[in-house]
Amino acid sequence: MHEHWMRLCELLEDDPEVAPAVRRALEGSAGADPWEALIDALDEADALAYVQREDTGCELSEALARLPGAKRCGADLEVVADAWGDLTAAIGVADDLFAPHGLRLLHLPEDSEAVPLVLVPVERTEEIVALATRLGHGARPFG
Repeated sequence: MHEHWMRLCELLEDDPEVAPAVRRALEGSAGADPWEALIDALDEADALAYVQREDTGCELSEALARLPGAKRCGADLEVVADAWGDLTAAIGVADDLFAPHGLRLLHLPEDSEAVPLVLVPVERTEEIVALATRLGHGARPFG
């Protein structure tokens, strides 16, 4: 089981603090949740765009702007800020914007009104979704 968690960490983010945080949760007390540790570590590494369900394209654009993959690809996030409709529509616009750069947004659900999103290379999407499912959690792409 540990190897699945470590592989998921590796696929989601190369920050050196993500995997150790999840490992500590796995090896720690009975109440430690490795999924929560993963979400928290990704957030600490600025690899997670955290938005609320009621947010608009403007808030999504601001959250995506801090992600390393978004910075590297140089996509113009103004298109996302100007997106009409609800958050799901804005996420679809963002996903379409990142697609030519070989990137995809994934939702890593948690028990809250928050919508944690990660930006990953397209070729990793299928394995991330499969691993998250195998570990009893979810990861889902948009569109």
